[in-house]
Amino acid sequence: MISFKGAPMNSVPSDLTLAEMLEKVTDGPIPLHFTAYDGSTAGDSDSPYGLILKTPRGANFVATAPGDLGMARAYAFGDLDLAGAHPGDPYEVFKRLQSISMHRPSLRDGAAIVRSLGRDRLRILAPPPQETLPRWRRIAEGLRHSKERDAEVISHHYDVSNAFYERVLGPSMTYTCATYRHADDSLEQAQEDKYRLVFDKLGLEPGMRLLDVGCGWGGMVRYAARRGVRVIGATLSKNQAEWAQKAIAEEGLQDLAEVRHCDYRDVPETGFDRVSSIGLTEHIGVQNYPAYFEFLYSKLRPGGRILNHCITRPGNAGNAKAGAFIDRYIFPDGELTGSGTIIRIMQDTGFNVRHEEDIREHYAMTLRDWCRNLVDNWDFCVSEVGEGTARIWGLYMAGSRLGFETDIIQLHQVLAVKPFPDGSAGIPLQPWWSW
Repeated sequence: MISFKGAPMNSVPSDLTLAEMLEKVTDGPIPLHFTAYDGSTAGDSDSPYGLILKTPRGANFVATAPGDLGMARAYAFGDLDLAGAHPGDPYEVFKRLQSISMHRPSLRDGAAIVRSLGRDRLRILAPPPQETLPRWRRIAEGLRHSKERDAEVISHHYDVSNAFYERVLGPSMTYTCATYRHADDSLEQAQEDKYRLVFDKLGLEPGMRLLDVGCGWGGMVRYAARRGVRVIGATLSKNQAEWAQKAIAEEGLQDLAEVRHCDYRDVPETGFDRVSSIGLTEHIGVQNYPAYFEFLYSKLRPGGRILNHCITRPGNAGNAKAGAFIDRYIFPDGELTGSGTIIRIMQDTGFNVRHEEDIREHYAMTLRDWCRNLVDNWDFCVSEVGEGTARIWGLYMAGSRLGFETDIIQLHQVLAVKPFPDGSAGIPLQPWWSW
């Protein structure tokens, strides 16, 4: 008689353990150790890093939302935990997870997994409170990229707690990629050098007028104002605007600098000498790029320059939507495309693109330093925003760091000029800035 796992064909096969289920959907060795609440284990028992599935609820989340979303739900609730890594910086665990190849189980294995999990493990549970509506709901309700929706999305991400951001981002309160002149530079020095690089690329001089869209906590606004530039910054985050205005007052820069709590599209002034867009393009939706750059083009005087600094993909084709975890927990409605798409649209708008570069390695280093800050200030951050939110931030930053290191995502700066009516650009013959 044919047998299955040593049992007669007409007997009921034994249920799979959770570790056996994992092995059914992975190819090759698992380079960390996996431990489940049912006592089963899998993977490399000698690895210092591992995953611990602590509860049936965690198994439910993973089973009903396979991939990063289900794991994020279990992790946010504490049903899935890490071994060998701090929750503020799970980078080393991520590195090992990235090398795991997964596949759909065969029909036979799939049936065994479903039977072993049981009906109770396949019920949809309420997600953590940090999770937003699914994308299809936001589309169906007509919410995406209206002014009201954009304000809601920015508030979701940035109005967490200024005190939390102060501990994670450091004194600069800068939530964009820094630039490191040397590998051992401090985060604070690297953020100062980023602002210097943007300032120099734009060729800003005392007395000029700068519009900084999506200005965050006003880092670029204050940097330029200290050097005699008149600056208007715009942010949809009330917390950011209040913090920035207070910092401007403390530095005595009120005559030169202002941060407004408003949509960038509601800035009425025009004729600016320069425009900086540092980390905003990711939020507006690729289909809105033409209108976005047309608006910024209209704000510049002839001969005015723009620097667009944003996260991109390595290619220009394919789906621009963020993954499920990023879309539901970090940047709802966020979209990324390649630098080529950005340059094409800028050129179609009328801009004369003069320079672009990818500085993705610098963002990996920035995220490394943010994670270090989160680890060093973990207890305070948890007390400020709750453990679930703090865990999500460590997950997001460590995963993003790995994405920049492995060229899954990039960070491009594009410098362009609005030509004069005769087509001239009014710029030096050679690059005028240095790293």
